[in-house]
Amino acid sequence: MSASFVRAGVDAGGKVTAWHHRKASELATKSQDPVRFEAAGQTDFISMAGTEIKTYAIANKLSEQVAQHSGMRTIALRGIGFVHNKFVTESLLDEIAVEEGIDPVEYRLELLSGQPRARKVIEKVAEMSNWGNTPEGHGLGVAYIDYKSQVAAVVDVTVNLQSGAIKVHNAWIAIDCGLAVQPDNVIAQQMGCTVYGLGLALSESISMHQGIVEQTNFHNYRIPRMSDIPNIEIEIVHTPNPPSGAGQMATPLIAPAISNAVAASTGVRLRHMPMTPARVLQTLNRQDRPPGI
Repeated sequence: MSASFVRAGVDAGGKVTAWHHRKASELATKSQDPVRFEAAGQTDFISMAGTEIKTYAIANKLSEQVAQHSGMRTIALRGIGFVHNKFVTESLLDEIAVEEGIDPVEYRLELLSGQPRARKVIEKVAEMSNWGNTPEGHGLGVAYIDYKSQVAAVVDVTVNLQSGAIKVHNAWIAIDCGLAVQPDNVIAQQMGCTVYGLGLALSESISMHQGIVEQTNFHNYRIPRMSDIPNIEIEIVHTPNPPSGAGQMATPLIAPAISNAVAASTGVRLRHMPMTPARVLQTLNRQDRPPGI
């Protein structure tokens, strides 16, 4: 469980020049790996992973954690802190691009002008998804991550305005993990990452009552079913760099890509995970929301 407050400054050309991310969350590293927690000066690098947005060319960046102490031990899931942190950062970058009237893909490419490997995966996934040619009634959303490997994703969604249900029809992933020793396994891992990401984005949630987890099995902790799985296409961008991570690289991209696709389709920004039908309807029906929120 976490909450983030993020603000950004942009120059006259719409480029981000300053970024401040403050996050409240449990100290996951303290519970999961106390030895490394102490060695790192009691820094919770698991919960804060991804807040540093190190690859984008943003001159002034600050990320801070407000530690929470509930008494419950928390540890990482697949994608570690990148999952919720990239939901925040990639959603806000997309929102800035839209407000500045710049295509979200082009906006990211500009912020990555000195990062050829990062640019290549974004260009590849834009090509795979036929970016710029959105089917009527659908929304396309993009997201990028530098997490051991360079990875970009585009998803294609529709939103049922009566029920609030989000349907993901297609997911495209491009990954540069250096020398792909086992290419088929890299592709299989990204497919698994996509399914994990779908569950975290749309349905998986834990609630507590009087210190007890309320969910008891998969009837009330809903993971994706076969009927929820979109068409998934994975492309490896082969480079001669040393092998890097493939195990959970795409998982953090799915939620922000879905959120950005929903915004492209409806004009409404979703700011909570999971993006359940009830939350979608609540956001769609808010009469006091500012433009774009």
